[in-house]
Amino acid sequence: MPFPNIDPVAFAIGPFSVHWYGIAYLLGVALGAAYGQTLLARKNLWHKDAPPFEAPAIWDFAFWAVIGIVLGGRVGYVLFYNLPVYLADPIQVFAISDGGMSFHGGMVGLMLAVALFTRSKGGSMLSALDLLGAIATIGLFLGRVANFINAELYGAPTDLPWGVIFPTDPEGLPRHPSQLYEALLEGIVLFIVIRIATHRFKALRRPGLVAGIFGIGYGLSRIAVEFVRLPDAQLGYLLGGWLTMGMLLSLPLVVIGLGLVIHAGRRND
Repeated sequence: MPFPNIDPVAFAIGPFSVHWYGIAYLLGVALGAAYGQTLLARKNLWHKDAPPFEAPAIWDFAFWAVIGIVLGGRVGYVLFYNLPVYLADPIQVFAISDGGMSFHGGMVGLMLAVALFTRSKGGSMLSALDLLGAIATIGLFLGRVANFINAELYGAPTDLPWGVIFPTDPEGLPRHPSQLYEALLEGIVLFIVIRIATHRFKALRRPGLVAGIFGIGYGLSRIAVEFVRLPDAQLGYLLGGWLTMGMLLSLPLVVIGLGLVIHAGRRND
């Protein structure tokens, strides 16, 4: 399949350009906050009818979230994906417009932001993490679609009928659209699973359960797609030619997620 020729720049005003990737970040936060507000407003969904903070406060948190995602995502990319380059030229750390964001770093930054915000509101930290798990899939979906529009992070060569020839591929081969695989698994499928858990099985009434489901679901989805996604060129494959940095960073999420699910299942309050 030929790549649908979508300009990565959504629109430009004079010398100022707005990229779809940036729109995806902001839209992900906005839609996530809007959905989160509906969850927070339904107090009967939460443990002891007590959400981590009041519903309108999520728009204040959205500002903290943007800072946490951007700073965490950039720091994560610098540390785990291209540290030698940034050590050689530290000023490049601030060149965010050139790309280079890590989901795992962004998630850590987001967790720190929600920890500080929830503490200031006197709410439950585990319930706040559940809230993140319930809304993060929206941003993940939009971010992966933006990766596809940018023709970046594509997969290995394939002879499947939906293989895409990306304009940024110097070899010009049909490749797995791994960005769309991740959008489907990490975004749509995981959102549906968590939605069923929160509304049918009242998972938010067991603090830590939704966060655990998210950790397991995201980690396994990312690991699965990494088998057909090309590793970052500067890193290649690790430990014998099959493990990628994405897999390595996702394994702890699965383990922590399992721990949270077990902890939530043992609660009797």
